[in-house]
Amino acid sequence: MSGHAGHAAHAIAAVNDFVIKFANVNGSGSASANEMFAKAILRMGVPVSPRNIFPSNIQGLPTWYEVRVNERGWLGRRGGVDLMVAMNPQTWDADVKEIESGGYLFHDNSKPLPLSRLREDIRVIGMPLTAICNATYEDPRQRQLFKNIMYVGALSLLLGMDVGAIETLIAEQYRGKEKLLDANVRALHLGRDHAAGHLEPIGLQVRAADNVGERIFIDGNSAAALGCLYGGASVCAWYPITPSSSLAEAFQKYCQKYRVDPEGGGNRYAIIQAEDEIASIGILTGAGWNGARAFTATSGPGISLMNEFIGLAYFAEIPLTIIDVQRGGPSTGMPTRTQQSDVLACAYASHGDTKHVVLFPEDPSECFEFSAQALDLADRLQTPVFVLSDLDIGMNQRLCAPFTWDDAREYDRGKIMTAADLDAGRDFGRYKDVDGDGIPYRTYPGTHPERGAFFTRGTSRDPYARYSERGPDYVYNMERLLRKFDTAKALVPQPVPRQAARHAPFAAIHYGSTAPAMAEAIDVLEAQDLHLDTLRLRAFPFPESVRQFVLAHEQVFVVEQNRDAQLRTLLINEFDLDPARIVAVLHYDGTPITARFIAGEIRRRMLGANLQPRGEEEVA
Repeated sequence: MSGHAGHAAHAIAAVNDFVIKFANVNGSGSASANEMFAKAILRMGVPVSPRNIFPSNIQGLPTWYEVRVNERGWLGRRGGVDLMVAMNPQTWDADVKEIESGGYLFHDNSKPLPLSRLREDIRVIGMPLTAICNATYEDPRQRQLFKNIMYVGALSLLLGMDVGAIETLIAEQYRGKEKLLDANVRALHLGRDHAAGHLEPIGLQVRAADNVGERIFIDGNSAAALGCLYGGASVCAWYPITPSSSLAEAFQKYCQKYRVDPEGGGNRYAIIQAEDEIASIGILTGAGWNGARAFTATSGPGISLMNEFIGLAYFAEIPLTIIDVQRGGPSTGMPTRTQQSDVLACAYASHGDTKHVVLFPEDPSECFEFSAQALDLADRLQTPVFVLSDLDIGMNQRLCAPFTWDDAREYDRGKIMTAADLDAGRDFGRYKDVDGDGIPYRTYPGTHPERGAFFTRGTSRDPYARYSERGPDYVYNMERLLRKFDTAKALVPQPVPRQAARHAPFAAIHYGSTAPAMAEAIDVLEAQDLHLDTLRLRAFPFPESVRQFVLAHEQVFVVEQNRDAQLRTLLINEFDLDPARIVAVLHYDGTPITARFIAGEIRRRMLGANLQPRGEEEVA
């Protein structure tokens, strides 16, 4: 093996089950090469879960691309790195430290490194990438770009990957650009040829499997945009903000393909990049009042700016959908890092007494489903509805169930008073509860030339929309809004329970992007004879079954990615639960939560509760 090999007595050996991490410099052109590597393994039938960890500047800062390879199909982060591809001198020490004992370090050894920069318990694979590129290419940019393809070629040989899968991906990417295609294929084989002649085999291998099935590979933002399209959204008003911008951009791409009149060529949609988030939510409020299905895509700082309009839409009962792709906070926080940081901000958004419907998708498939459903719920309930994604789901490609859609499905427009209803003499009170579910009837603008008009106002009024500051009128309206919120409990996506194989006095509640790591953590804990029931929440308001789940267990761990245990706070507040019964398990460093972290934290707490397992092995 070229370079210092270390003295790892037990090098890691695994087939279709390892973690590889690429450490690069942002702007170096590595992103497409790393993504190609992940997709090539996927095309061999082996599930992968890649995550791009990138800086918020354009270029020059460190960026990482982590690929979980797991034939069993675990899609969350495991924790730890088995093979580090270290291409960034700035982060060298931290990258080397992250490698598991017995793992592998692949690096450019064009310039020799002192042994002090390496570790004795890992195997080091050195390849003179810069030297080979300098001898092969004259253009400095080509040297950098093809160095990335070259290390993909070397890795493909070391890991036993199908080179044909990579060549196909290159051909797809550079279709019609034959010079670029040929040059990239040449760089790929330069890397493979050098590895074949100079590098020793390693213990990590990829073998063809058939474990991908019918699943698709897509990011959550594209999935949510497609859900909005299928859900009937015709208006999108937004202001660019990481990590949600690609959602609005994807919606525009889909609309240009599917929402253009084939005869006249006119657009059957309106997409407006507003001057700020306040303007964008104002546009949505007007569109929703006028009967259009409208949505925006934003993140935490945008939610803060939108609060006054959100309060107006709640009180005036105007449907609109807000997709919040969460990031680190507060303020501008860490724009390119993930968190579940806006739970309370969305659930109680705006001033005064407000409560909002919030949906928690776990993956791109649910981003598609919930975005379409949010538009229905907003119309049915005549209120703002939030879809709470995050950067981990929104900007990373994920294997997920194929999207399904019933072409016979009709949009739920809720309680609409028609001109025929008004002509028939039906009583119309815009803010009157006539069915006991808290939801009033509304009319679209221009429904009738004489009847059905009403004042839309942010001030208090009586059931017939007449201005009123009478206490009983205000109380009636506020209590009706609560009944409407209670009605929503049966309409939103219901929780997903999982029962342990044996009686479990302990349980865990989780939501959103924690789901894949949580599933693996439970598997790890059960292997250690530590059992607990789980409940994945998919929406707020919570149905009564959530309270019963908590009360059925001695302790319930609430796993989430924020500092302040926001979901735990919501559970305690809504159900008036004993805080001692609900234990926070929190991860908030900006990286996606790992199975090791969850299993380790829950194991420690369960053992602290004097629960003795049969095995004492460490969390794997």
